[in-house]
Amino acid sequence: MKKNDIACLVNILPKELNPISLAFADLQTAGNVSRFHSQLPKYTPTPLVNLFQLASHLKIKKLLVKDESQRFDLNAFKVLGASYAIAKYLVKLLGLAESELAFDKIMANKAKYQNVTFVTATDGNHGRAVAWVTKLFGCKSVVYMPKGSTKARLEAISHLGAHALITELNYDDTVIYAQQQAADNGWVLLQDTSWKGYEEVPQHIMQGYFTLVTECLNQEKDMWPTHVFLQAGVGSFAAAIVAYMSNFTDRPTPQFIIVEPQGAPCLFESIKHNTGNPLRIEGDLPTIMAGLACGEPSQIGWNILKHSADAFLTCSDDVARRGMRLLGDPIEGDQQIVSGESGAVTLGALFEVSSNKLFQNIKEDLNLTSDSIVLLFSTEGDTDPEVYQEIVFQNQI
Repeated sequence: MKKNDIACLVNILPKELNPISLAFADLQTAGNVSRFHSQLPKYTPTPLVNLFQLASHLKIKKLLVKDESQRFDLNAFKVLGASYAIAKYLVKLLGLAESELAFDKIMANKAKYQNVTFVTATDGNHGRAVAWVTKLFGCKSVVYMPKGSTKARLEAISHLGAHALITELNYDDTVIYAQQQAADNGWVLLQDTSWKGYEEVPQHIMQGYFTLVTECLNQEKDMWPTHVFLQAGVGSFAAAIVAYMSNFTDRPTPQFIIVEPQGAPCLFESIKHNTGNPLRIEGDLPTIMAGLACGEPSQIGWNILKHSADAFLTCSDDVARRGMRLLGDPIEGDQQIVSGESGAVTLGALFEVSSNKLFQNIKEDLNLTSDSIVLLFSTEGDTDPEVYQEIVFQNQI
C-alpha cells in the first residue's frame, strides 16, 4: 500500500442535527420493517460473523461482519430496501391501511397492480433487487445501468424478468434518464437516492435497511459497537444505519466512519469543501467498486451524514482488493466470507488503518484501540464471479 491509498477527513461540522431528521428511523418503524421482511418467502437472517483471529491480529477487542452474500438468492443487501419501498407503494395504491402492510395482504390484490411498472437506475445490486421483488409481487420493472456495467450484472437482472439495458451515461446521468422515462411512460420511479421533491420512496428504501441492524442485535444481544465502518455511494445505506443506531438513546453512539472509492468521493469532497451543500463529482467515476461509483450524494443521506458521521475515508481500489482477500482467504480459524469489491472495502480500510504504520495518524484520529468493537457490513458477495476469482485467488499481491 502507498500513503495516498487512504485519505481521512475527521468531521468538524457541529453535531446539531434536527431530531426531526432522524424521526423516520425510530425503533417502532424498524420493528415494523423487520416484521414485513420476515413474511417474505424463504426469509432467513443473514449471518453475523465474528472474526476472532483477525480481531486479535489487528489488536482490537472484536470484529463483527454482517454477511449479505446470503440475502435470499440475490448476493446483496439491496432487496431489503427495494422490497419495503415497493410494498409501501402498493399498499398505498390499493388503499390498504398502514397496519395491513403485509406480504399476504398485498398478494391477495395482485390483479389490481400487475400492470404497474417500476423503473430504476442501478450499478447492479439495486436493479437486481427491484427485478426480484417485482417478479415476486407480480408486477413489472425496467432497469437502466450506467456505461461500464458488466455483462454478468446485466444478465443477472434480465434473468429475473426485468427489461434491462446498459446506457452510454454515467450513474448520475442514468438516474436522470430513468426519471425522464418514468415521467414519459407513467412508470413508478424507484430510486435509492433522493433530491428535492423526491424523498418519500428513497426514505422507504432507507427504512428497509434497518433490518440489517435489527438482525445484528438479535444475533448478538450484548453486542454494541464502538466503531461502525460504512461504505457509501450516494450515502443512503450509510445514513440509514447511522440514523437508526443513533436512535438508541440508552446506548453510547458509535463512531461512524464513511468509506468511499477515490474515484467517486462525493461525500468526502462535499465535507472537504465545507459549504454545507452536497457536491457532484463529474466524469466517469473510475473504480472497481461498481456499487459505490456515484457522483452525487442523496439529499436525505447528506443531511444526516454531514452532521452525524465522525470521519470520511477515501480508498484506492487496492484497499478493496485487500479486503476481498482477507475475507475470501481468511486467517486460519476465521470463517470465510465471499465479499465483492463494494462489500469488502470497509475491511480493507480497517486493516490498513489498524496495521499499516503509514496510517498510524488515522488510527489515532479514529481512536481504534484494544477496547474497540468494530461492526462492518459486507454488502455484497461475488456479484461478478470472474472478477472475484481473479482478485481473490488468481492475482494475489
